[in-house]
Order: sequence, then structure tokens, then C-alpha cells
Amino acid sequence: MDQVLLVLRQTLTITLFVLAMMLIIEYLNVFTRGMWSKGLEKSAWKQILTGALLGIIPGCLGAYTAVSLYVHNVIGVGALVATMIATSGDEAFFMFSIIPEAAILLHVIIFTIAVATGFIVQFFYKRKVVVSCPDRQFEIHQEMIEMARFNLKNIVNQLKNITTLRLILLVFLIGILLFVVVSHDDTHGNELLALPAMDVHDHPEWIRFTFIATIMISLFIIITVNDHFLSDHLWNHVLRKHFLRIFLWTLGTLAVLHMMNSVLDLEGLIRDNLFLMLVAAVLIGIIPESGPHLIFVLLFASGNLPFSILLASSIVQDGHGSIPLLAETRKGFVVVKLINMAAGFLVGGIGLLMGV
Repeated sequence: MDQVLLVLRQTLTITLFVLAMMLIIEYLNVFTRGMWSKGLEKSAWKQILTGALLGIIPGCLGAYTAVSLYVHNVIGVGALVATMIATSGDEAFFMFSIIPEAAILLHVIIFTIAVATGFIVQFFYKRKVVVSCPDRQFEIHQEMIEMARFNLKNIVNQLKNITTLRLILLVFLIGILLFVVVSHDDTHGNELLALPAMDVHDHPEWIRFTFIATIMISLFIIITVNDHFLSDHLWNHVLRKHFLRIFLWTLGTLAVLHMMNSVLDLEGLIRDNLFLMLVAAVLIGIIPESGPHLIFVLLFASGNLPFSILLASSIVQDGHGSIPLLAETRKGFVVVKLINMAAGFLVGGIGLLMGV
């Protein structure tokens, strides 16, 4: 029973952290809508750099944007490949939540690989694939413009006439923040950020500070944004669309890892089959879904998987990002996936040979 409760606590903590980061990304995205396509059509290097930058944005928004630009003939296939190599879907949120130091290093590496691969692809394949589709460029709605204005009078009015959703979110986040601050010296509190096979005392203190900072930023956003942002962006997009899926995938993966650690020498099993793990990471990366790839993140976080295999998984998989591409052009999806698989297998294999 204690192990079950521990897994549930860990799942809730990771889910909360991931959702808070999604909220921050959603908030920042409001300020940049409609700006991706400016000045890109005539510059291949700008396209590739922009594609790679879109890709390293946690979540699938950057990949969705790149696909939209691609099918509207704004960016070429090299930039699209760069995006899909750089993106790790929702798994990026998990990595920044539980292995922030490794996540920063990994994203620097995959950004570099994405740019280099994008230029190589662009050199050999300069034609842009034009797909006939209705115009779906991003629109900047008036609600977005109003949300972006920091108006103290409006904030005070919103708090005076607070909605049920805003009140619930504020009470919940303040309660979580107080719990984390008060319990930081308690082993029970530290367990909330622990993973299977990890010593809770090995976590650097700044991970706790990152968690606290993320919650405080989320509180600021919830206090200052208008009701439209809360209902449409936070509730309909972040919470309704992502909460249950993230919670269930995290719970299932953590439960499996706990059970495997209790009956198997997981570290020895993986150590003796590194090449097969690399092949599995590359093949599972084909799945256009955020969730199956979480196993590699948690295996690395628990110290059971080498960095090179996590890197290969991150290069190949792109969460939900490639689903719109699959819908628009199956040929484009296959081409991009094959290139990314080749890059992931090559980089992962070199990493294993180097002992990384």
C-alpha cells in the first residue's frame, strides 16, 4: 500500500509540474501568434533555424506551426525535418520537470543536430512540397490582444468578480505552494520528486526551487489573464485535453517501473541489451503520440538508461507533432520519419560506442 501511495503522489506531482509548464508555454505563445512566417519564404537558413527553434518549444505547438507553414509553402522540407528532430512533444515537459539538467543539455544537442540535418536535407532536396489546403494561418483574436495587456484595473475587477474556475485554481496552487515550502525538510516531501531506483537525497535543491518558481509563475498568470484565456486556453486546451492522458501515462509507466525494479535486475538487463534498447527507442519513435516514449525518460531518470538512447528517442519521436503532417501528406510523413530515424540511430549508435 505504501508503494501504491508513493506512485500516486509521484504521478500527481509530475502531472502538476508538466501542466504548469504547459500553462506557461501557452501564455507565452499568445504574445507570438502570427509572427512565425514573417520573412521566411526567401531564406533557407532562416527557415531551418526557425524550424529548429519551433521544435525545441516543449509540447507540440511548435511542430503544429511548422507543419502549417510547410503545407502553405512558407518553409521547405529541410526546415520541417529540423523541427521534427528538435521536438520531443510532451515528453519535453517531463524532462524539464524531473531531469532539468539533462534536459537542457539534450535540447542543446538536438537543436544542433536538427540545424545540421536540416541544412543537409535542404542541400539534397531543395524543392518545396506544395499541398493544396485551405488557408489556416494563425489569427490574432481581439481576446489575445486584450489578454496581453497588463491592466491593473482589469485585474482588480477580475478578482472582485472572481469566477469559480479562477478561485479553484488559485486555492489549489496556493495550497500546493505552501505544502512544498513547508515540507522541504521532510523526507516525505522529497519523495514527491523521487523516481524508482533513485535516492531522494540525490536531487539537487534547485529542482525544488524550480518547482516553486513554476507554481509562482502559474499563479501570476492565473491572477492576471482574462476569463477568455482561463476558459479557452487553460481549461479547454491544457486541462481538458492533457490532464487525464498525462496522468494515466505517468501512472502506468511509474507503476510498471516500480514492479520491474522489484522483480528484475533492470539495470543489468538494459546494460546487457543496449543495442536492442536503441532499436526499440527508434522504432517506438515512429508512433505519432505523446506517452509511449515516456518510458525512456523515466528509465534515464532512474539511472537505468544511458543518455545516448534517450537522445535517440528524442530525435526520432515528435509526440503529436507529426499527426497534422500525416493528415496532409503521407509521403511527407514517411520521408521525414525515415530521415529522423536514420539520424536517431546514427547519433544513438555513436553515443553507445563512446560509452555515453
